[in-house]
Formats: sequence, structure tokens, C-alpha cells
Amino acid sequence: METSITESLKQKQTYRLEFFGQGSDYFGIMIVNWLLTLFTFGFYYPWARAKRLKYVYGQTALNDERFHFSGTGKEMFRGFIKVILFYVAVLFIYGIIISVLQTPIFGILFLYLAMFALLPFAIHGSLKYRLSRTSYRGIRFGYRGDRKELTQNFLKWVFFTIITFGIYGAWLLMNIRRYTQSNIRYGEVEFSYDGNGGDWFWLNLKGYFLTIFTLGIYAFWWQRNIFAYFIDHMAMAKGDQKIQCRSLATAGGFFELLVVNFLLTIFTLGFGKAWADMRTQRFLCDNIVMEGDINIDEIHQTEEEYTNAFGEDAVDFFEIDLA
Repeated sequence: METSITESLKQKQTYRLEFFGQGSDYFGIMIVNWLLTLFTFGFYYPWARAKRLKYVYGQTALNDERFHFSGTGKEMFRGFIKVILFYVAVLFIYGIIISVLQTPIFGILFLYLAMFALLPFAIHGSLKYRLSRTSYRGIRFGYRGDRKELTQNFLKWVFFTIITFGIYGAWLLMNIRRYTQSNIRYGEVEFSYDGNGGDWFWLNLKGYFLTIFTLGIYAFWWQRNIFAYFIDHMAMAKGDQKIQCRSLATAGGFFELLVVNFLLTIFTLGFGKAWADMRTQRFLCDNIVMEGDINIDEIHQTEEEYTNAFGEDAVDFFEIDLA
């Protein structure tokens, strides 16, 4: 028994995340992307997004070995065109409803329903594409969620949110995160998330009122608690082996990050955003600790490639945050 405990303790290790991105390098990428997107009337945007993701992923390392993103602008362009066509079709139908019924309320209702209907497809497609294009040590990540199942659950959760006047929204967010993360794979490693709506609801209710009562001062503790809740409930498992994530972030750390990023962006007329983005990525990596006993040398490839980037472009187009 003592031998077993000793062996378990010896196997436990810390997995260290690091970020090496530099504001000057990222600024160069942003400037070129802005100019090419402008000169091509927006058509270069998928290639611009692919370059940003390649840089950010390539500058992120776990135990001194970097991640790799292999998505291409060509793949994202096809998804980009599909999103634009969907958006144009929605606006066309919206115009018909307005002209025929002569009242904006039904048109607005249609727009909301169309956006809600797109969300589960966008979330599913984005995760499936981006994860299949992300690798570490030559092993691809993957997403095994079922689009039909996610869509049915999402519509059910949205219905509950509507009839509870938004209160169920906390459970909606946690249910989506729990479903999506439980379907993420890295080789034989399975991801999981055990956050629940009740805890999330009270955490944000407290944060909201305390931020008001303290004239905004508590906002940095609130942000710390949100980050910690997301991270502390994440885990990975490979058979009996497990990795548990833990947040090291403090309210003071968020204060420095957010205030300096704000000043960098404002006083440089937006050009400092490149440095602000890199500071954010470095802060996230520095404040996530992973501890466990999974031997990453024994992980094998299990996931297939997926080239349909419609979901990836949709979540970007409608600014849906999956982080």
C-alpha cells in the first residue's frame, strides 16, 4: 500500500504553460493583415485570421514544446463565403417580411431566431475545425460532439432561458461548456468540465451587486473569480491517469492587466492593441497550472482532420467567444 502511494506521488508532475509572443512581431502581422484586408475589400480576412492563429498557437508552449495550428486561409475563405451567403440570405428574407407584413417586429423576431439557430452549428463547426487543425508534439486535437444532439439541447436550454426571463442563462452557459469540453480529445486523453449553473449564477449575482456597491472596485475580484471558476473545473484523463487545472490569477493581476491594456490601446490610438493582446495571452498562460500523472510520451494519434471552416468563420463573424 505504501509503495503504491509512493509511486503515485513520484509520477505526479506539473505541466507548465508558457507564451513567447512579442508585441512588435504581432504588430507587424496586424499591420500587414489590416492593409491587405483593406485593399482586397475584406476578402483577405480569412488569411489574416489564419496568420494570427498560427502565430498565437506557435508562440504557446507546454513543457517547452510548442503548439501548432495548420489551418489555412483557403479553408477559412470557403467558410467565410458560406457565412456571408447565410447573412445575405437572412437579410433578404428579413426585407421580404418587412415589406409584406409592414411591421418590423416580425422581421426582428426572425433575425433573432436565425441567429439562435446558427449558434449551435457555429459552435460545433468551429470546435471541430480548429481542434483538428491544432496539434502538439505531432498529435492532433479533436472534437467528437454530435451536431444534432448539441442543437437539440441548445434549443431546449434557450427555451428554458426565455421562460425564466434569462435566469436559466447561467445553466445554459455551463451546459454548453460541459458538453463541448467533454467531447474534446487529444489522442486518448479526454477533457472534462464539471462547472454547474447554480454556482455560476450566484458567483455572477454576487459579482454584479458588489461591483455596483463598490463603484466598480470589486470588478477585478469578480473577473478573478470568473477565470478561476472556468479553469478550476477543467480536467483531463487518460484511463486512470488524470490532470487537474488550477488558476493562480489574483485580483491585483487582473487590475494590472486590464488597466495597462486599456492605457496601451487608448494612448496609442489603437496601435498598442498588439502589445495588449500579447500581454493577455502571457497572463493567461502564466496563471494556469496543470498537475497530474498523464505521461504525454505515451499518447497516440486518434483524431481525423476536418477541413470545413464554416463554424470557425461564423463564431468569428458574430464574435462568439469559445474560450
